[in-house]
Amino acid sequence: MSDSKQQYVIAIDQGTTSSRAIVFDHAGSIVSSGQKEHEQIFPRAGWVEHNPEEIWTNVREVVGTALSKANLTRHDIAAVGITNQRETAVVWDRYTGKPVYNAIVWQDTRTQPIVDALAKDGGMDRFKAKVGLPLATYFSGTKIKWILDNVDGAREKAEKGELMFGNTDSWVVWNLTGGVEGGVHITDVSNASRTMFMDLDTLQWDDSILETFTVPKSMLPEIRSSSEVYGTVHGSQLLREVPVSGILGDQQAATFGQAAFGIGDAKNTYGTGNFLIFNTGEEKVMSQNGLLTTVAYKIGDRPQVYALEGSIAVTGSLVQWLRDNLGIIKSAPEIEKLAQSVEDNGGVYIVPAFSGLFAPHWRADARGVIVGLTRFVNKNHIARAALEATAFQTREVLDAVNADSGVPLTELRVDGGMVANDALMQFQADILGVDVVRPEVVETTALGAAYAAGLAVGFWNDTAELASNWKEDKRWTPQMDPAERDRQMRLWNKAVTRTFDWVDEDVK
Repeated sequence: MSDSKQQYVIAIDQGTTSSRAIVFDHAGSIVSSGQKEHEQIFPRAGWVEHNPEEIWTNVREVVGTALSKANLTRHDIAAVGITNQRETAVVWDRYTGKPVYNAIVWQDTRTQPIVDALAKDGGMDRFKAKVGLPLATYFSGTKIKWILDNVDGAREKAEKGELMFGNTDSWVVWNLTGGVEGGVHITDVSNASRTMFMDLDTLQWDDSILETFTVPKSMLPEIRSSSEVYGTVHGSQLLREVPVSGILGDQQAATFGQAAFGIGDAKNTYGTGNFLIFNTGEEKVMSQNGLLTTVAYKIGDRPQVYALEGSIAVTGSLVQWLRDNLGIIKSAPEIEKLAQSVEDNGGVYIVPAFSGLFAPHWRADARGVIVGLTRFVNKNHIARAALEATAFQTREVLDAVNADSGVPLTELRVDGGMVANDALMQFQADILGVDVVRPEVVETTALGAAYAAGLAVGFWNDTAELASNWKEDKRWTPQMDPAERDRQMRLWNKAVTRTFDWVDEDVK
């Protein structure tokens, strides 16, 4: 351990709906936390934005909350780790520190025309061999291009080297380490692998792809490992002089927090969307089944570890939609009560393709459907169908992982907000046909960032020590008859096909 006084590591989790700061002790247990939601900005259908300055203000506030709740000061903190919503693009002025536009969020679909134009030469997989990703609105690259093409004066400033880009990890780290007064402009390999610009083999920005996108290289952060000392917190802040020493994109951070360090280890995070990550070790596996190839993490100067990822756009946000748009529930936890008050979904299936379908379909032309409605159906059935949609989509992704890896998964480690829902977890085990396992600490995203930061400063010694912290809390075993499982999947697959080809010239 680096210093007997420094008993804790703090993680800043800059997520899609909120920013949090969580203090962890050496056992990986939560000591205190602070959380604050930021505004979701929807300027028009398909557009999703955040205010980067609001996010940075909230980050500082939640750090203060977490420290004061535990009566701690900077002298008690050994390191700061950062984890973040990936693919959400911030472009800001390097001299004023002001964003030139709101952050464009990973769910945003405005860049579809850019995707279509780039796909004319070489198709959707044009860059996949190099970057592991299909062309899609999901990734940061098209968002940067959109800002340069559409914000007055942005391209001229970028060409002159006056603008910086980053996912929200880069924005937070730059501000934490001083901003215009010498802030460090970096990202880690896990975030860089979500831009469409990083070569998976060299871990460097690819000049030819940048040229194709017309994005000046001077905007991009330096790519670093996920666990090393990048700098220290700037003088005027509560954590001043504490090393910033870990960065992981949120899904990779959850994988790290679940101690999924072995080849074939997998975790599924249930958040705004769902993200299943399957560790493939030092081997880069290119998916034949609609999954992404991504960098899981890189510890210091050790070789990078790769993963296959199944990204599902809408899971927890479907529950939010039932609450905020339809008013079927008043708070998210209510959905479990409604769902449990009926024996089954009453024949209803909801496919929440609000912004197209992600893995394994990658259909930008899809839109959400509710199918199987009859006069018998009530809001309890709709609530149940909404929860089941999460489990069905996870099964589709897991089937793709099994097909790609050739190593059938024997159990699934789960984390994120929705894993508190027993009804959902039991249905998940039933529809997968394998055990679903929840750890004692479900805040694995923040924990992973804390682990990466702590490793870099010697607070923890190695990944074996991290793995020994992992403890099972609850396990769900499949109880569904296999014939019923097959019937449910057949109906789900039929519902999915009903979402295809909705968007055409007339439908924006």
